[in-house]
Amino acid sequence: MATETVVIGGGTAGARVAHRLVTAGVPVTVLGEETHGPYNRVLLADVLAGRYGPEVISLPDVPVRRGVRAVSIDRERRLVHCADGTATPYGRLVLATGSNPVLPPLRGLGGELPDGVHPFRTLDDCAALSAAVRPGLHAVVVGGGLLGVSAARALAARGARVVLAQQGEYLMERHIDPAASLLLRTHLEALGVEVHTECRVRGLRGTAVELADGFVLDSELVVLACGVRPRVGLAVEAGLDVRTGVVVDDRLRTSDPYIHAVGDCAEHDGRVYGLAGPALDQADVLASVLTGQTARYTGTRALTRLTLSGQGPFDLAAFGETSPLPGDDVVRLADATRGAYRKVVVRGDRLVGGILLGDLTTVGELARTWEGDEPLPSTPLLHLLGGS
Repeated sequence: MATETVVIGGGTAGARVAHRLVTAGVPVTVLGEETHGPYNRVLLADVLAGRYGPEVISLPDVPVRRGVRAVSIDRERRLVHCADGTATPYGRLVLATGSNPVLPPLRGLGGELPDGVHPFRTLDDCAALSAAVRPGLHAVVVGGGLLGVSAARALAARGARVVLAQQGEYLMERHIDPAASLLLRTHLEALGVEVHTECRVRGLRGTAVELADGFVLDSELVVLACGVRPRVGLAVEAGLDVRTGVVVDDRLRTSDPYIHAVGDCAEHDGRVYGLAGPALDQADVLASVLTGQTARYTGTRALTRLTLSGQGPFDLAAFGETSPLPGDDVVRLADATRGAYRKVVVRGDRLVGGILLGDLTTVGELARTWEGDEPLPSTPLLHLLGGS
């Protein structure tokens, strides 16, 4: 029986596990479906905007079999079967399969995307969009969450005339409140992005976008940024315990003790994070487990952050519980002139959440206080919103 660790997936989590194991002298093989080496997916919007070249976002080199897609897992024989006909034996298997973009059920959207219609999830997606975009091109981004906002501002930075269509009441509604979203919208519009909220897309006519009220947005390029879902097909077919993601315990083990899962595909304690910070935390814990150390993953207090290019710095950070419960203290500071907004939620002597927009000189101190779950000093709460 093989003793080598095999990692399926060369993204952020898989590459981190592999790098830590290689550093510790543990044999490891990474099966990477993409033809590229591992890269930092968080920075794809900066590549699309032209701020970085693709080589800048590369992750540390690890032994990856590129362009190899795993198609099934034989748990009894501990083999991973691949689309190229090979079978790779494993002692321990790590599922780091990430997530897939959600493609909405739109008219005109069949099994294959029409020419000019793109998801925005991989470096290949980024390359296709970069090749297509040009100054003056009409583009529509469907989806006003973190990914959609990032794509819209990146296309605008390349000179495209961008319309952002968001079905919800306001932008990034999973992360921020209406007041913060209004400032975010104002900033995007200053970059040249035309924003429409409560705007439901019904279908596509090539690259023309048909809205529910019958109005048609003429465009030459469409980006579908409607969220992601954990990629769990291999785990389901292998008979592992899967809910939203592949269920893991505090040692990142699945229902098969020889198989682990980390990153976007993993569900720990009922939660799938879908963020880079938790993926890296899980990868570090798993690497420790696989090298014989005592380690437990107990969750991550994850912070969402977005930097928008434009005139002057404009950052967004959101963390924890941003909607207060009865009895919570809320401190809010808004400066429309400077495009700044700060809100923190305090429960007892603990900071439980916050939203920060603008030039975020305070984000580091606040994040450390929240991540450490530290008691707050008995000074007026307004000091939380002061500069660092």
